[in-house]
Amino acid sequence: MSVRLDHGEDKLDEVHEINVTPFIDVMLVLLIIFMVAAPLATVDIQVNLPASSAEPRQRPDKPLYLTVKSDLTVAIGNDPVAREYLHRGIDAAAKGEKETIIFLRADKSVPYGELMEIMNTLRTAGYLKVALVGLEKVSTP
Repeated sequence: MSVRLDHGEDKLDEVHEINVTPFIDVMLVLLIIFMVAAPLATVDIQVNLPASSAEPRQRPDKPLYLTVKSDLTVAIGNDPVAREYLHRGIDAAAKGEKETIIFLRADKSVPYGELMEIMNTLRTAGYLKVALVGLEKVSTP
């Protein structure tokens, strides 16, 4: 609440104005924080995914992506991992929680046998919740 002082009168009047400058400053700082943090929350490995007509489900706050690229290299999130160390990398990324859902993204040129080998490695490591990721296919009426 602010007060205006007139030198001519003995009475003090209240001024009903809100100072919005601190509010704008806080909003600009939050905007900058979100602009910096948003690109860091995505996976940046380019994969040519096959399309799927399944209903999309809500994904968790921090999904764990396992990517198989067209040259058959494997990555956890954005970090490439050798296949012989895949189970160790998954354990580190999932913090040892075997109930973690692993989102498996594979290029559509990856042979089925290679994909099954990756899934067998996950099952051997104790991760039984594997979700296959594909592009959403938009159906036209």
